[in-house]
Amino acid sequence: MGVDVNPTVSRRRLGSELRRLREASGMTTQQVAARLLISQPKISLMENGRRLIKPRDVRDLCGLYGVRDQRLVDDLMRLARESGRQGWWNAYGDIPYGAYIGLEAAAATIRSYEPLVIPGLLQTPAYARAVIAGTIPHATAAQAATRLQVRLRRQDRLAAAGNPLRLWVVLDESALWRVVGSREVMCEQWEHLTRISDSQPHVTVQVLPHEVGAHPGVSGQFSLLEFADTTDGGVVYLERFTSDLYLEKRSDVRLYSDMYAHLQAQALSPDRTRQFITEGIKADTGAECRSPTRPARR
Repeated sequence: MGVDVNPTVSRRRLGSELRRLREASGMTTQQVAARLLISQPKISLMENGRRLIKPRDVRDLCGLYGVRDQRLVDDLMRLARESGRQGWWNAYGDIPYGAYIGLEAAAATIRSYEPLVIPGLLQTPAYARAVIAGTIPHATAAQAATRLQVRLRRQDRLAAAGNPLRLWVVLDESALWRVVGSREVMCEQWEHLTRISDSQPHVTVQVLPHEVGAHPGVSGQFSLLEFADTTDGGVVYLERFTSDLYLEKRSDVRLYSDMYAHLQAQALSPDRTRQFITEGIKADTGAECRSPTRPARR
């Protein structure tokens, strides 16, 4: 097991390995919880990489599972120490969605459906500033500035040398029509979408036209995060105003993966999407852009 600078990666790898050892021992999470006098949800959260695992926890679990390979125990103890380190996002204080940022930073691939706004990883600074101001009106100037800094820092994953994030976005047409900030802000944002999807092969953007009608994404935003270093499947992320949801059951991940495949099939192709947006940003003057036009489906 190599050293990993991302604590979320270390935590998920450790949790996956502890689950493997528990299953090999024939024990259930309920039995483990009863033997160690801790709650069953704590065991599940540790195995899902959603809870910090201390070296002492690793020692106790390995003893319970009958692990005799000391090198394996040492490796797991090291992962436990690494998983306790802070990620870059911790330097910005108490970020409400810090758990998601950790998963995003660890993900190899993200497939996202966005019905109302351009996703954070593809937002320009001006668009991001306007989104934050509009969606979090109670935030102080300092809090809004911190949110903006974190959002822009997250975008570094798209430019990571040798290992960029593979991002696939299906964007509802409504997100293009919604004027966030100003017409000039939207013009810059549309141009950014076409430029990044054309110049970066690991970024794919598709627009889902209104004419499609009802579709599997009408219930709202969702993202599918997949990881290169774990074998326990991906995570479905559902963003909500007061609390977010993380679905990790294999059946849930498969369901949302199937839903996403339907959305991809119904959306404009990547080339037609760029044409769709390009038609929308043709300016009547040097300063203004027209709203996106409605092109043919393909």
